[in-house]
Amino acid sequence: MDCLFFRHGIAIERQNWNGLEEDRPLTDQGAARTKESGKGLLKLRLRPTHILSSPLTRAHETAVILQSLIRSKPKIRICTELDPAAAPRALFSLLDALPADAVVLCVGHEPHLSLAAGILLTGKPCSGLSLKKAGACLMHIEESVKPAAGRLEWWLTAGQLRALA
Repeated sequence: MDCLFFRHGIAIERQNWNGLEEDRPLTDQGAARTKESGKGLLKLRLRPTHILSSPLTRAHETAVILQSLIRSKPKIRICTELDPAAAPRALFSLLDALPADAVVLCVGHEPHLSLAAGILLTGKPCSGLSLKKAGACLMHIEESVKPAAGRLEWWLTAGQLRALA
């Protein structure tokens, strides 16, 4: 399985938002940069078969933008396992239930995604790993999804992804 962790794009700043935190949306610039990052992903010949998204608005908006770029238009599945308050390991059983040849795009938040990536790589959370907004990393998992079962293929910032577009 290939598992692509993608952090949501730039959202409205907390201090400029009067609504609920989970409803905080992307900015226009965040949406545009997310689209450009997504175009960079396509240059890497990634063809997601599944899209999993955090239930928070900014992540779901990011997932919709990325879905629009994918020719096969995989359905977006909202998953509480990608909520920033969820335990990073909760994502593993969800991923493990997917086909072994799946290419899974997980759209979520920091530090949740980098904690999950660290656990997949080493068996425990790793300091120093962090996804920038609209940045991504690709993990390859050969067999079952469990701690220390992942292999890092790449880790790219939004700027690096946009440069590929």
